[in-house]
This record gives sequence, C-alpha cells and structure tokens, in this order.
Amino acid sequence: MTTPDPTTQAVEVHHLYEISRIVTQSTDWNSALDQIVPLLRSIFIFDNLAVYLADPFHHTLDVMFARAVGRGRSAEADIAWGENIANQIMDHPEVKIIEPATVSAQNRLASPYILGIPLQAGERTLGVLVLIRFGGPPFNQAYIHLAQFIAQQISLLVERQNLQKAYDLLEAQSKESRVQEDFISTITHELRTPLGFIKGYTTTLLRSDTEWDPQMQQEFLKIIDQETDRLQELIENLLDSARLQSGTLKMIFQPVRLDSLVRSTIEHLRMHHPTFTAHLETDTPLSPIEADPKRINQVLENLFHNAIKYAPGSDVWVKIKEQDGEITLTIEDHGPGIPQRYLPFVFERFFRNPDASPNIHGTGLGLFICKKIIQAHHGNIQVNSIQGKGTTFIIRLPLHQPKGGDFGELSEEA
Repeated sequence: MTTPDPTTQAVEVHHLYEISRIVTQSTDWNSALDQIVPLLRSIFIFDNLAVYLADPFHHTLDVMFARAVGRGRSAEADIAWGENIANQIMDHPEVKIIEPATVSAQNRLASPYILGIPLQAGERTLGVLVLIRFGGPPFNQAYIHLAQFIAQQISLLVERQNLQKAYDLLEAQSKESRVQEDFISTITHELRTPLGFIKGYTTTLLRSDTEWDPQMQQEFLKIIDQETDRLQELIENLLDSARLQSGTLKMIFQPVRLDSLVRSTIEHLRMHHPTFTAHLETDTPLSPIEADPKRINQVLENLFHNAIKYAPGSDVWVKIKEQDGEITLTIEDHGPGIPQRYLPFVFERFFRNPDASPNIHGTGLGLFICKKIIQAHHGNIQVNSIQGKGTTFIIRLPLHQPKGGDFGELSEEA
C-alpha cells in the first residue's frame, strides 16, 4: 500500500467510521456485511471475501457469508479457495497468509494470495475471515492491520447475534416453563373438581345413618356419571395431546360423509345440552372424504363444545361446501368473540383466553388437538373472530389422502 495523500486518508477514515456505525446499529449481521463489503472494497484490494463460522455442536466450520467482487466471480471461488486456510486457523488461531510460488500473468486465478484472520471473542474463536486476491499484490502489514480491524467488527456482529439467540432461547424456555406451570395448576383444578363431586356424592350415598329415596339416589348417580364422563374426557385429551405432539396417534382413513357425521355429532350433543341449536347448510350432492371418522368427530365435538362454553345461548351455523377437490367446513357462532391479540395463539398447546370467565373450565388442549388432527388429514384450520359479533372456525380437508400409508403425517408445527 502506498503512503496515502490526505484526501485518500480522509476517505479511508470515513469508510472505517461508516463500517463501525453499521456494526453498532445493525441487528442482522448478514445484512451488515452486505453493506460493509463495498465500503471495504473501496479502500482494500480483494477479489473474494468469505466468513466461516464454527458450529460448536457439530464441530464443523461452515461458510456463512461469501462474496466475489473482483476477478474469479463464481460460486466456487466464493467458498472453495478459503476452506483450507480457515481450517488451519481454527486449529491454531492466528493470522495466516498463503502466497503462490509463482504468479502467472496469463492466468491470475491460478495465483491466489489468501489472507485469513481469526474471528475472536475473548479467548474463543468464533470463526475465520478470509480475503483473497488473484494475481497480487501481496498483503502487506498495513493491509493486515486493516483486515484485523474488519475481523474485530465482524466478531462483534457475530457475538451480538449469538447473544441475541441465547436470549431468545432463554425467553422461549422461560415462557414454556410458565405455560407448563399454568397448565399443571389448571389440570390440578380440572381433576380436583370432578373428583370432588364423585367423592362427595359417593360418600353421601354410602352413609349408613341416612336413607335416600330412589329419586334422590338417581339424581346423585346421574351427577357421578356426568363427572366421571368429564374426568374421562380430560384424561383422553391429555393422552391424545401427548400422542399428537409426538406424532404417534394413528389415523385410520376410510370414506366418510361429512354431512352425516356433523348431523350425528349435533344430535349426540343435544342429548347432553338440550338448548344447543345448530343449523346445517350443505352442498348437494356432497362427495365422501377419506378421513378418520372418530378423529373428525373429536374435532367437531371440541369446536361445538367451545361454542357452548364461550357463546352460551347463541345458535351455531355449520356450512359444508365442496370445491376443487376439497371440502370446506365452517362453524360460526354469534358469541362475544375472541380479542384480536389472542387469535395467533388459540391453537397453541395449553393456551386459554385470559379474558374468559373464570367459571369456564378447560385445559387449553382442545383447539391444539383440533389443529393436529386436521394437519394429520393434510388439511388446515383457521379462526376468524370479531369481538361482540362472534367466532368462525374454517376447516379445509382434501377429498383424498396421499397414497402410501394408513396414517396421517403429523406436522411438528403447533
């Protein structure tokens, strides 16, 4: 590097200041490097730049950023030239230079000068910065000092992103821990309530100092039966949730008339909830779908129970339409609705509306189970809601399942 005149030196200082400013203000190190490369190129001669980062879990060195800005612009030139020196520096973290034995004027790409600088945070080596010139000039001490400054800036970017990832992970773990604590509290309450009824009425019936007339005995036994059903439903939901989460719940597909299944589910619910009113509107004729009737019935019951709990007194409107090889099922109520801020979370495991009445029981598993079952049928489920006007669930299911298995493939996405 020749001795710069004052104007050149001022440009260098300005560009280095800009690089530091980008590093300070950037939240994404890839985008920061995209801005830094042209600034660096104007004060530092290089053809290729690559950043290799260490993966501490797999003990590998991966190229995370590469740009070819001069001679040798190709994907291979971006990455391959620097791999050898990067691995050497990871073994012995120090500045390394590789120079060609001879320089070919006819083929500059055969004469690379390679400079490698370790990216460090304290005593830890995060990765390696590699700069390449094809055909020279060699890297002198001034260029090496400049490259070390850039490596320090890149190290700051990488370390900040690592810290942000660690913080986000801790936040997610903390949130999961809080959710699980709330869930355990909810489950404890949900289990204690039916068990309390069952124990109380059973003890009452078994008292030897009191005789109950047949009508009263029948009333007590009816309550015990209802609470036992509630307890059984809770346990089944817990088991299904665990199986769906792990992808082990089997789907047994067979031809199903969805309109018939909806009608039978509504009639069954009316036996336990005489005031429940649902209106069914469907295309005719309607093609059968390949589905697991037991699991689709479970989805319908969960959604209808939601309407009964959260929109008491409201009629429910069910529409089934067939179009383009799929069935669309909508279930709509005119209840109080769900606040918009909670809509992105309603299908999450354990989520319950914080604004709902404390008298409404639930575990936060019902809609999670619905989503997983629909995903296992290669369909999707959505929710729309307007406060004060009601909530609509929209389910789309293919008429035919992909060939090659009896079970749905469960997505890991919740």
